[in-house]
Amino acid sequence: MKWRDYGALEVKRDDAVGNAIRAASFEYERNLAKLGNPVDRDEWFMPPMQVNAYANPTMNEIVFPAAILQPPFFDPHADPAVNYGAIGAVIGHEISHHFDDQGRKYDPEGRLTDWWKPKDVQRFKVYTDQLVAQYAQYEPLPGTKVNGELTLGENIAGLLVAYDAYQLSLGGKPAPVLEGFSGDQRFFLGHAQVWRSKYREEALRQQLVVDSHTAGHFRPNVSRNIDARYQAFDVKPGQKLFLPPEQRVKIW
Repeated sequence: MKWRDYGALEVKRDDAVGNAIRAASFEYERNLAKLGNPVDRDEWFMPPMQVNAYANPTMNEIVFPAAILQPPFFDPHADPAVNYGAIGAVIGHEISHHFDDQGRKYDPEGRLTDWWKPKDVQRFKVYTDQLVAQYAQYEPLPGTKVNGELTLGENIAGLLVAYDAYQLSLGGKPAPVLEGFSGDQRFFLGHAQVWRSKYREEALRQQLVVDSHTAGHFRPNVSRNIDARYQAFDVKPGQKLFLPPEQRVKIW
């Protein structure tokens, strides 16, 4: 990443509206200046201090700003199971974006190309339709449900990739029990705790309409599709988040 030069942007302490207008104009002109020039593959679309991550299929890249590499997403002093469930799931999630309902449409060079075979697209859609229907049942607010189509790419997630990576990291040895929790339990708890969130009703209602991300407190529900979660917590039929095996969506 290269630090961006904002020397040409005028910022005034007593002119908040003017600052916003000038900043928008500065960004517009910066993007116009890219026309006719080679793609800058060193450019990031998030600053280092932003707690977030993204996948960019046009550049065939995934990016993790420095700020996300801190608790609760990553803690160098935490148990590996927790980190695999947290930042490991984020990494798996961003990788999966290159093979989701949108990312799969780009080739290794970032060109918009439908390179999958028709039979693979059809099979993929069978599973994604199941996931759309599953998330459309969630009701964050009374009478308002998650838009399963809008949030599909985000709901495909990458938690199972992170779980497999955690299992490989154990090298065939059993994970230790720490503070009464097994390795698998700590993995799923690590994933759940990164999505702790609180919304004003107005903000949540807006997100449900315009945002491709499912509300944070529903994102851990993807673990309902992973058999290991049921074994880890002895989840039984009749309990709130139980899904019969035939209803668990397994895309990867």
